[in-house]
Amino acid sequence: MLEIQELHKSFGDNHALRGVDLVVPAGEMFGFVGANGAGKTTTMRIVMGLLEADSGRVSWDGQPLTFALRRRFGYMPEERGLYQKMRVREQLDYFGRLRGLSAPAARKISDELLEQLGLTEKAGAMVESLSLGNQQRAQLAVALVQNPAALVLDEPFSGLDPIAVDALTGVLQERAREGASVVFSSHQLELVERLCDSVGIIAVGRIVASGKVSQLRSRGGKELTVVVRSADAAWAGGLPGTVTSDGDRHTLIARANGQPVDDQAILRSALAAGHVERFSWEQPSLSEVFREAVA
Repeated sequence: MLEIQELHKSFGDNHALRGVDLVVPAGEMFGFVGANGAGKTTTMRIVMGLLEADSGRVSWDGQPLTFALRRRFGYMPEERGLYQKMRVREQLDYFGRLRGLSAPAARKISDELLEQLGLTEKAGAMVESLSLGNQQRAQLAVALVQNPAALVLDEPFSGLDPIAVDALTGVLQERAREGASVVFSSHQLELVERLCDSVGIIAVGRIVASGKVSQLRSRGGKELTVVVRSADAAWAGGLPGTVTSDGDRHTLIARANGQPVDDQAILRSALAAGHVERFSWEQPSLSEVFREAVA
């Protein structure tokens, strides 16, 4: 288990972290989300020993996170760090040897990772010749080369096409099933909601919400979504909630935050106004939870 307790970090007058607390159990996918400058990268750099916290504690299975323990972690920085003039397979072999693997063991795991990440045909290519998506696949392969106990990934899905996203997510899910702790930052909240067991939302250096994705969504209460077409724009006047319009399509969203919502009255008004395309109670999405948490 990776545990972060009361991390504080300042850069001059800029208080980047203000008491960050996070727990990532073994075998769990953890999404770390926040706006640019919220403190995600600073937190990850402290975990990996690239920055020193002003105060606080980072531990692994209850032990302070030392250099020796960090060698068991796989790290993918936001600024990609591959050697552009090396071939992909040579690079993986090289980092495997740096991690203490024998030459045959490094070659074996390199071949496995190239296949898993769809890079076998690019094994002999120079990194500089690869597309952005393939460079990120190669960077993830480097992070995985020593079969890490934990993965710390800063924006691993940035700029990737859907096929590359599927390739990366499949590998990360497999590593989590094998018992690794996986923490990654992302601005793609729909992807985080789909992949992650838990999430931490950071704003201005503080964790403003954290927990299981299902729990965070349920805390927001249920939302009633009603979509009506061919209705007068004022059809929902006097009804609870907010209305947005897109052409002749009007969407009413009413949230039940401990207060009763007369959904039958809303349905009657919608049916009288026009053609009802949708009428459903749902929990708010992670994107909506995020917007509310950082407001």
